[in-house]
Amino acid sequence: MKITAIVGNPKSRSKTYAIAGEVLKRISEGLTSEGETADEAIVDLADFAPSLLEWGNAEVIRQLERVTSSDVVIFASPTYKATYTGLLKLFIDQLPQQALANIAAIPVMVGGSPHHSLAVEAYLRPLLVETGAVCPTRGLYVLDSQIDVLPAVIGDWYETSALALRNVVHGKGA
Repeated sequence: MKITAIVGNPKSRSKTYAIAGEVLKRISEGLTSEGETADEAIVDLADFAPSLLEWGNAEVIRQLERVTSSDVVIFASPTYKATYTGLLKLFIDQLPQQALANIAAIPVMVGGSPHHSLAVEAYLRPLLVETGAVCPTRGLYVLDSQIDVLPAVIGDWYETSALALRNVVHGKGA
């Protein structure tokens, strides 16, 4: 099982990064059997920001290959102007068409206001589907005010999403 989280926050090691890490941990725990460990990675796009403007950059290509060889990819972004960041878009634009075919993608967005909670479904999910990804669960929108209760927020989301995610990842859906 290979699980990757892509963090599209321009600030390195941001709240978005921490949230993506918690989502990755919960998904890994839920999808692996006892005694099994997943190959987990968090890619902080802030670390590669200038390289994303160099089409064909070797380090960016390595990260794209990591994504396209994963079973599950979490795409996490703060909400900027009611949508995902340009940094995340720069990364996703470098994926070949249908590069995420048969990969379970989890859209995650972080915001300060519930007024933008539909952004995860209205903007991020369609972008992922356009690349061929299967989005078996509803997107996760985390409010800044929920950071102190993050495990519970992610646990509630996972509880309602687990069956669909397991079915896609283990070949019973899609």
